[in-house]
Amino acid sequence: MAITKSKYNALLKNIGSTIETGRNNALSALNVQILLTYWEIGRHIIEFEQHGSERAAYGTALINNLSNDLKVRDGKGFSRSNIQLMRLFYIKYPKYQTSGKSRKSQTSGKLTWSHFSELLGVSYDMARAFYEQQGTKENWSVRELKRQIDSALFQRLALSKDKKGVLALATKGQHIATTADLIKDPYVF
Repeated sequence: MAITKSKYNALLKNIGSTIETGRNNALSALNVQILLTYWEIGRHIIEFEQHGSERAAYGTALINNLSNDLKVRDGKGFSRSNIQLMRLFYIKYPKYQTSGKSRKSQTSGKLTWSHFSELLGVSYDMARAFYEQQGTKENWSVRELKRQIDSALFQRLALSKDKKGVLALATKGQHIATTADLIKDPYVF
């Protein structure tokens, strides 16, 4: 039986698609495991710091010591700031492993540690949840997530009467068709 060029190309395309799917699934699983590992590291630090009490003792050099020792033992990725973020990750997402609905977006593989590092800088819980959901839904890169946070998308949306319009503007940018689009609010002198 002779193999035609089109049949061979179809086979090649199917195999390529299978490889791509496998790679994406592996990266997603790896990302989920990294997030879970960093959450666990944060949990260990909090439990060690607090010894069962509600608040940690201040003035300890724990984070510096951990950073130095983990860098020697396990290599890069354990800077002082990264360890602080892991600790904060556990504090801000205390139910990471068990939080049913929100766990889906957190562990979907779409948000990486870099995404969460940006999200942890958002102090208002509702805003952080909004950026997390939008970032997952819109498949934002870390750069795009940072841009949306820096442009205060959540606050603009909360204050706007045209919520759909603000979301569209955030997604597509502003389209200037007429001079009226340039001047939205007339100045009154």
